[in-house]
Amino acid sequence: MARVREFDTEAALEAAMSAFRHKGYEGTSVQDLVDATGIGRGSLYAAFGSKEGLYLAVMDRYREQYAMPLIELLDSGAPARELIRAVLLGVVDEIVRDGTRQSCLIVSATTERLPHDPEVAGRVRATTASLDDALTELITKGQASGELTSVRDARDLARFLLTTVHGLRVMGAIITDRGTLTNITEVALGCLD
Repeated sequence: MARVREFDTEAALEAAMSAFRHKGYEGTSVQDLVDATGIGRGSLYAAFGSKEGLYLAVMDRYREQYAMPLIELLDSGAPARELIRAVLLGVVDEIVRDGTRQSCLIVSATTERLPHDPEVAGRVRATTASLDDALTELITKGQASGELTSVRDARDLARFLLTTVHGLRVMGAIITDRGTLTNITEVALGCLD
């Protein structure tokens, strides 16, 4: 008779996500994951197959928790400039609020795993493409309505803004001053004029 899983999978994924965001994939040992989740090594392997299997599940959870709500927000019909400002300032707020300096899982996966891990690369690219498409659509609508006056290509602007979001996350590990980070967002918003 198969054993019933004796732990909360969602709580385990949240704890593992925090561990990976603090130490990265390579820096997080299986023992770190056992300590973070409170789940025995055997149970973790039975549930996720491997450290990589757990990491992939965490990446999927991260997409559900962070990327999908952002995509829904961008498609909410609110004015484009307001939405883009809210997104950028939301990143700043998260950085300033986070005293533990957790990294963005997409940024760390890109630099650490993407070059040699096709499964991670696929997840990162899919998440980035979804965000890129949502931003491009929002910017296209904003340009068509005259709210955004930039004559730059909407896709190029979307990719610039995604780069800005990722750059804010990286800078936030170095600088947590709200004023400095907010100034960066204002420069980015100026590109929409």
